[in-house]
Amino acid sequence: MGMTMSQKILAAHAGLESVKAGQLINAELDMVLGNDITSPVAVKEFEKAGFSCIRCPERVSMVMDHFTPNKDIKAAEQVKTVRTFANKYGVENFFDVGRMGIEHALLPEQGLVGAGDLVIGADSHTCTYGALGAFSTGVGSTDMAAGMMSGQCWFKVPSAIKFVLKNKPAKYICGKDVILHIIGLIGVDGALYKSMEFTGDGIQYLSIDDRFTICNMAIEAGAKNGIFPVDDVTREYLNGRFKREIRVFGADPDAEYERVIEVDMSKLQPTVAFPHLPENTRTPEAWGEVKIDQVVIGSCTNGHISDLRIAADILRGKKVAKGVRCIVIPATNTIWKQAMHEGLFDVFIDAGAVVSTPTCGPCLGGHMGILAAGERAVATTNRNFVGRMGHVDSEVYLASPYVAAASAVAGKLATPSDIE
Repeated sequence: MGMTMSQKILAAHAGLESVKAGQLINAELDMVLGNDITSPVAVKEFEKAGFSCIRCPERVSMVMDHFTPNKDIKAAEQVKTVRTFANKYGVENFFDVGRMGIEHALLPEQGLVGAGDLVIGADSHTCTYGALGAFSTGVGSTDMAAGMMSGQCWFKVPSAIKFVLKNKPAKYICGKDVILHIIGLIGVDGALYKSMEFTGDGIQYLSIDDRFTICNMAIEAGAKNGIFPVDDVTREYLNGRFKREIRVFGADPDAEYERVIEVDMSKLQPTVAFPHLPENTRTPEAWGEVKIDQVVIGSCTNGHISDLRIAADILRGKKVAKGVRCIVIPATNTIWKQAMHEGLFDVFIDAGAVVSTPTCGPCLGGHMGILAAGERAVATTNRNFVGRMGHVDSEVYLASPYVAAASAVAGKLATPSDIE
């Protein structure tokens, strides 16, 4: 029996001719990632174990993005711990205020991850880099510490589900709708410890940002990773950016999949995940009247330049509804600067929105947009668990930038068609 794309990457990094689902392997890593919440734990474990050096400092990245710029003394101490460690052990890929961005947008942008890579990160949304044809997955901080020391990590080889994406997405449909539709279809544990491998004629219509969004939320279906094949869209993004050699792996024709699921993107409707699970998806006819207090456009899921352009196109010449706070968070400084030069900030500010420095901010209830009891937010983020963005009695509705921007204008859950 042949191997899936993910299995081929794992086999190559383990120095094996082949692997099969359920097999335990030890594999060489191309990148080890941590942030300002998870890295301090890894640092503590690294030092407690008595490690004296990082095997490959150039293959370690530490991104201070969750609570930065430092929201309080505790956040400042966390970052100081990581900064001191990075300086001591020569971690050049240390990204602090002024250099940093949201980690899962920053690493691809900086050319630190790419096709054929094996990446672990002490953050569950590390699965984002599958958009580039990499096997990337989230781990715990102790695995991060071991990965820094040894340059390796152990894996149980996952089985896979194939998602055949068909046809061109309908109007006002983007990658966020595709992945929310899939999660609604299979549930938050529908791909538990499995690879979600995306293929089909429809992927040609998905931008690299759409693919980042889809792979980013693979974890919300319980997946070990999400991954796209390397094509012209991938190469265009990586060429002149990726710092290592592009390695292309493809699934064998006889690769074994637990399920094959077809998604006709031309028939999708704007999809929103209602509280309090990403699987609780509904399309407009089932939304009802959902009045809102806040809109967040940004995050590692939808803080890309294409997302900001979508939001600006909807908001141009309009005003954010009275009583609604609209917060726009570009994912990296490069995206921030590009959006500024394109005039998108003028659109946002004229509409009554505010633009933040890059940060994870409100996505995990950190800062820059915390909800009070009884408040509702429409967000382009990736999770809507109880208390995710603030008070346990607040609510988060996950949506695309199309729906988020339209909702900001309408003052309630809405599609762009509702405000035209």
